Amino acid sequence: MGTLETFDHTADVGMIVRGDDLADLFRTAAEGVFDYIVANRDEVKRVDSESVSLTADSPAALLVAWLNELIFRVETRHRLYSRYDVGVAPDGLSLQATIAGERIDSTRHILDHEVKAVTHHGLALERDGDGWRAELILDI
Repeated sequence: MGTLETFDHTADVGMIVRGDDLADLFRTAAEGVFDYIVANRDEVKRVDSESVSLTADSPAALLVAWLNELIFRVETRHRLYSRYDVGVAPDGLSLQATIAGERIDSTRHILDHEVKAVTHHGLALERDGDGWRAELILDI
């Protein structure tokens, strides 16, 4: 099971994410981003599912693409997500995911912070013992 901690970074927010494998790390990172966007992510119902397919030049770039795709969907589709079933290829260069959530409902969802993007600044993704560790910055 992955873990997450945040740290302050100038006007942005940093996250350190750990996971047993890349899929666990990517899921945990998504949970962390959405915990920052919506204060009560547990109230986001899994009404509809959507598919996500992405490729990148490196596992770290794939992590950024994954999180930025989720942020893009919040902004353009006005949706929040609370389930992230992620499969990452063994080489870490592509993923297939199913995400589930619902339209933003201002009567139930407590929007906490606007996240503009995950940046490449300070980005790190590496093996950590038997698992993986990532450090990333949220542009808020």
